[in-house]
Amino acid sequence: MPLYNIKGLVEVRIQEIRAQSSEELRKQLEESYQELFNLRFRLATKQLVNQHEIRNVRRRVARIKTILREREPLGG
Repeated sequence: MPLYNIKGLVEVRIQEIRAQSSEELRKQLEESYQELFNLRFRLATKQLVNQHEIRNVRRRVARIKTILREREPLGG
């Protein structure tokens, strides 16, 4: 069952994230960081209407970083 954000858009499910390659995830992570920067900038200038967008992007970043970390080879 997909999760929905405030705008009603379907959030990327964890299984869909896992299906992507590591390179695609790194690119998506970079884009998410840029989006987070823009949202914080809009928040600081009082242009951000929905502050929950920041939370959603932060969670997306955490999900992607978790998957990338799981794929790292064990060793030390």
